[in-house]
Amino acid sequence: MPQTITRGFKTLLEEASAKIKSLSPADAIALHGREDTVFVDLRDPRELEREGRLPGAFHCPRGMLEFWIDPESPYHKPFFAQDKTYVFFCAGGWRSALSAATAQDMGLKPVAHVEGGFKAWKEAGGPVEVTPPKP
Repeated sequence: MPQTITRGFKTLLEEASAKIKSLSPADAIALHGREDTVFVDLRDPRELEREGRLPGAFHCPRGMLEFWIDPESPYHKPFFAQDKTYVFFCAGGWRSALSAATAQDMGLKPVAHVEGGFKAWKEAGGPVEVTPPKP
């Protein structure tokens, strides 16, 4: 019997977007470098190598987010225990919207995400570090 998906990704994104703060790329760029704000890059390592990095961003693979946030987890990262604003981003803004909603649901605050993700960040002129190719 085929599966019947009752809440697709579009619905999940709409629900997440309704409860989180979304930043335009220009607003996110204005926050970059502030002491009270940290950026969390959710992209796959191959995406970082291919597209470059946002300078100073903390890399957290999407699949580890919940485990790295929760202090009860053996995988907890102290990065997520700071009293700062967490700005999540991915390649296009979908993973970061879902991640910001999840982080917020877990009690991390304040959180936001970059609309349009790293692609929009680059197009808006945000700083990018290019990873040199491996020999």
